[in-house]
Amino acid sequence: MQGKGLVTLVAIVLGLICLNELLPSFYANKIEKEALAVAGDNQQKYQEEIARLSKDTLNLGFTKLNYVDAKAKEMKLGLDLKGGINVLLEINQRDLVNDLTNYSANPVLIEALNRTEKVQRNSTKLFIDDFFTQFDIVNKEKGTNLKLADPEIFGNTNLTEIKFNTTDEQVKNIVRKKIDQSVGTAYEVIRTRIDKMGVTQPNVQRVAGTGRILVEMPGIKDIDRVKKMLATSAKLQFWEVQQVPEVYPYFEQLGQLVRAKGDSMGVKNNTDLVKALQINTLRSNGVANVKLSDTAIVNKILNSEVAIKARPTNIKYTQFMWGYKPEREDPNNLVLYAIRGNINQKAPVDGAVESSNVSYDQIGRIVVDMQMDSKGAKEWKTMTEKNVNKPVAVTLDNRVYTAPNVSGVIPNGRTQISGNFTQQEAKDLTDVLGAGKLPAGAKIVQADVVGPSLGAESIQAGVLSFLIAFAVIIVYIIFYYGGAGVYAVIAMIINLFYIFGIMDSIDATLTLPGIAGIVLSMAMAVDANVIIYERTKEELFRGKSILEAYKDGFKHAISAIIDGHLTTLITAVILYIFGTGPIQGFAVTLIIGLIMTLFTSVLLSRLMIFNRLSKGKSLSVWTPMTKNAFRNVWIDFIGKRKYAYIFSGILMIISIASIAVNGFKFGIDFTGGRNYVVRFEKHVDAEKVEASIAKLMQTEDGKNSAVEAKTFGSGNQLKISTDYLIDDESLKADQTVEQKIYEGVKADLPANMTLADFKSADKGHAGIVSSTKVGPTVADDIKTGGTLAVLASLVGIFIYILVRFDKWQFSLGAVAGLFHDTVVILGVYSLFYKIAPFNMEINQDFIAAILTVIGYSINDTVIIFDRIREYLREKKAITLAGLFDDSISSTIGRTFNTSFTTILVILAIFIFGGDNLRGFMFCLLVGIGFGTYSSIFIASATAYDFLRGKKKEENPHGKSTVDNAEIVKS
Repeated sequence: MQGKGLVTLVAIVLGLICLNELLPSFYANKIEKEALAVAGDNQQKYQEEIARLSKDTLNLGFTKLNYVDAKAKEMKLGLDLKGGINVLLEINQRDLVNDLTNYSANPVLIEALNRTEKVQRNSTKLFIDDFFTQFDIVNKEKGTNLKLADPEIFGNTNLTEIKFNTTDEQVKNIVRKKIDQSVGTAYEVIRTRIDKMGVTQPNVQRVAGTGRILVEMPGIKDIDRVKKMLATSAKLQFWEVQQVPEVYPYFEQLGQLVRAKGDSMGVKNNTDLVKALQINTLRSNGVANVKLSDTAIVNKILNSEVAIKARPTNIKYTQFMWGYKPEREDPNNLVLYAIRGNINQKAPVDGAVESSNVSYDQIGRIVVDMQMDSKGAKEWKTMTEKNVNKPVAVTLDNRVYTAPNVSGVIPNGRTQISGNFTQQEAKDLTDVLGAGKLPAGAKIVQADVVGPSLGAESIQAGVLSFLIAFAVIIVYIIFYYGGAGVYAVIAMIINLFYIFGIMDSIDATLTLPGIAGIVLSMAMAVDANVIIYERTKEELFRGKSILEAYKDGFKHAISAIIDGHLTTLITAVILYIFGTGPIQGFAVTLIIGLIMTLFTSVLLSRLMIFNRLSKGKSLSVWTPMTKNAFRNVWIDFIGKRKYAYIFSGILMIISIASIAVNGFKFGIDFTGGRNYVVRFEKHVDAEKVEASIAKLMQTEDGKNSAVEAKTFGSGNQLKISTDYLIDDESLKADQTVEQKIYEGVKADLPANMTLADFKSADKGHAGIVSSTKVGPTVADDIKTGGTLAVLASLVGIFIYILVRFDKWQFSLGAVAGLFHDTVVILGVYSLFYKIAPFNMEINQDFIAAILTVIGYSINDTVIIFDRIREYLREKKAITLAGLFDDSISSTIGRTFNTSFTTILVILAIFIFGGDNLRGFMFCLLVGIGFGTYSSIFIASATAYDFLRGKKKEENPHGKSTVDNAEIVKS
């Protein structure tokens, strides 16, 4: 065999690299198991045992291992396997533009920014690009003819590179660059904060082409703390405070408006606003002291369009801000402050903090001492001079931490923040301030949270499904192919070793969908071996020697294997480009698996087989039971294509009708919303729980928000979905929704369960085991990205097949088959989503499954087309229909074996792989079933009809003497 030395060298080098990469994972796991065996469930004892074992070093000669270093290098597990949080942070682009314009109050600028925020809700473009478009529109409408380099726009001291004669196009490039730099600064700040939290194996990365930052933190349990640490801008601001006499007349006027127009303000007409404000109970410099349960109502009233229009001149720009948390002496109320604003809402003092530390005040309360930078110190001195004996509010992210009276001028920039802190809260605040401020506010637009107990269950389910799928493949392939099957299994084991090693070496994260991708790679590895062995069997039946048969088997199979793998690779790459998070994990493992399959199943397997054959040893390619399986099968597929057309036509009509009438159950990935998987100690009534929660979640017009509760897996587990407060992406909104769900399910929870216990369910306890939030702008991006992914995949496959097979009829047939599969799958999801006992939502996972089906189906189609192409060159005395029937019939053994083993593998994952993967696997089951069917009856039949054109064949079978050259025109 040519090149066997190179293949051997590559295999050995690759094996050593993978071994070196995987050893730390094995060693860290070994140490943790030893510690767990000694400590059991005692966490303190477990940590002590880990510390003791960490002192040991394992010397293997070529490398030394200790627990601390091994833990840092071990394979990363995604949060769906380890528990933790995955968030997508979005840097406030309007804040960045405001900063670059030096908070200009130019009406054209303000109007353009307002319009941009509205457009962004349904736009996939960058904020700044939409802003430039809206600026041009407003500029023309108002006839102002402003240039972007105008001093009131970007031509200010914040952008010294912009001169009076800088063109608009040049300004746009400068501004885009500045915003990109600001997002880069935000990325570094976020990384520093996470480092201060001491998180093991965090994953922080910028999302290319956006103002977003992806953060994944496996193993984290205190989710609220993490969210607060990530989203806090650390932009400390100081504002003048307005007192009760200035705003009380406005509150009285609002109270009357509520009685007259409450419905349009989102509250009931009989709401007593003045009573809810409890002004007579104030102990601070606020303007109201509101019960925690009434804060949402007060927010609705103050932020309503009616209330904003009713504002008198003295509070036209006032910002109403809530206190950071309830006072210790008044735990059930929250203070509302009136912050004196201005037209551009720029704070009088807005400086960064140079240093901060936790301290105590005169009466022993925890406080944070800090030193401002030179700019902030100068502004703070001016402000304190102006406001002696008046209150000044210290705010962080529009929350008032303290609002004391200024007793005297503060000249040196030193000040103190108090806020009823706990020790942990004060430490977190100093960590945030110490890491530096974000260039603009940040909000969590997407979040996935998985509890540690669910992560452990996912690992168990993933490993179990993996082992069962692996065992199924081993048993079947050895049963069917005998000795050759053993070599296929050896190649597959080496393939798995390479996949895990390469993933570890590139620092890829292993997720539950990633395990599914690996299992699917195993199925593709089986497919490669099946193609080779089926071709080898054909050569043996022609009377060739075992050595010659294997040589020709590999030679004839290589084209089909490469075509099949490359078309699947196209869909995997597109999936990676358009997917996010776990879906990218699936794509990465599939891409690595496909490449390694080509190496192990074709090159390495060939090397091992020919090494045996060159020694004069035999190697069976069948067993007595399978020797003649599919040998003399010949079916008139083309002759029966009209029945298939009718059957498929009926299926597609039913599917399209169902889609039109029933629609789909769209996941929050596409609509925006929040999902919670809640576990109970006993079976619960989903409809009763849904009704109970819906009563607590009302929209601004008084109607109930969309709430759905559905059994998820076992009867003691529900998946609760809602779009309540989805436009509010703050931590406070997350906490409000969780509070409402807790109240709605409280009757089914243990009597002593608190909200904190409910939010952090651990092994064996009831509560939230996972949650997902997707903001509306992200949902729109995901939906657009998913659609583009499917279209790009179809176009890419059409072009590839056109290039490889040199006839557009083959491309058309392939895309027709894929279109058929997609419509049927959509129809199945539309028909059964209401009654299926597992998730059948149209979401990111569904798009990934569709693309996987496309990849598999096209792989099946390419195998048949490859044989048709071969016969077109070789068979000159056959009708076109007979040629197609011969091609399909001769590959039927490969089609059955590959489809059968793949379906067995997917069934194993569907049954044993956990609730999160069932919807994904169901789509694959349906898709692969219909994909196999469409490869024969739709793709091949369509290609035949268009190749044949208008010319009819009188005897469309395989024994005609018509030369195919007369039928097929190039």
